[in-house]
Amino acid sequence: MAVTVTFVGCGDAFGSGGRFNTCIMVDGADIRFTIDFGASSLVALNKLGISHNSIDAVLLTHMHGDHFGGLPFMLLDAMFGARRKRPLTIAGPKNLEAPVVG
Repeated sequence: MAVTVTFVGCGDAFGSGGRFNTCIMVDGADIRFTIDFGASSLVALNKLGISHNSIDAVLLTHMHGDHFGGLPFMLLDAMFGARRKRPLTIAGPKNLEAPVVG
């Protein structure tokens, strides 16, 4: 199966060098997912012309803001702005729900 990998963001927590926080998008035949979704990921996706509603899943490597901080904003926009119509799978470390949902 062929996949396409897009580095939406690959910077550190401080945006050094003008790079966005970590967000690596993988497109497969029947799925689009990201590995991490840092605080600046929505801005980075918008800059690339990619709708966050086209993402099927977010896989989080660990719970630092530059790796998951954009997820609450993605969820808020999906509910109230972009009106997401399909499920979004979120997977990550043990006890994931507490830092993401609050």
